[in-house]
Amino acid sequence: MNDFNIGKVLEYLPHRYPFLLIDRVVDYKKNRSLVAIKNVTINEPFFQGHFPHHPVMPGVLVVEAMAQACAILGFRSLDVSPDDRGVIYLVGIDKARFRHPVEPGDQLRLTVSVARRVKSIWKFEATAHVGEKLCVSAEILSTYREISE
Repeated sequence: MNDFNIGKVLEYLPHRYPFLLIDRVVDYKKNRSLVAIKNVTINEPFFQGHFPHHPVMPGVLVVEAMAQACAILGFRSLDVSPDDRGVIYLVGIDKARFRHPVEPGDQLRLTVSVARRVKSIWKFEATAHVGEKLCVSAEILSTYREISE
């Protein structure tokens, strides 16, 4: 399945409201790439305090949305789901660049691809676009870890 809705997203991410930042996956290629959508609405709790007279999605949350897309790609590529035994952790963000603000009403298109994988460390190239405008780009590093008691 290359396209899946919020129900399937919830199976591949441990995040829940208000920290779930992926609404849909529109394309997926195992061990290669994933494209996800985040619909940005004025109802998001962060807009109350982040420039309330000119609401802008915090850049760190755009990066978090990209990291969540990376986690879905990782979980699906490993054929595992988040559970009590394992989780994908964000371990690094490199070369983050913020080029265009994200505002209520925008639809973020999050594109992530595997740049390299060495043992349990994944390096992803990630971008967030609104339409044709590049808003954020970064290299994201993550790892799958089993949780020990």
